[in-house]
Amino acid sequence: MDRNYEDLANAIVVQAVKDYREALNKLKKEPRSIGAKVTKLEIEIFFRSSWYRELTTLDPEMLIEKLKEEIA
Repeated sequence: MDRNYEDLANAIVVQAVKDYREALNKLKKEPRSIGAKVTKLEIEIFFRSSWYRELTTLDPEMLIEKLKEEIA
């Protein structure tokens, strides 16, 4: 049972990372994209949430910075 929970938790975080990368890439190409700005903000809120902390021990600020560096 715990393994299923871990797999689900990892999948949620991985999907958020993929969506965040996509939003950052879109903003790089289209800086005025409202949809990408909203997505980016929503995912940053998720990364800083208590729910995220329940899913992983990965530092959210470090993750956000690494993803931003990756796209820059």
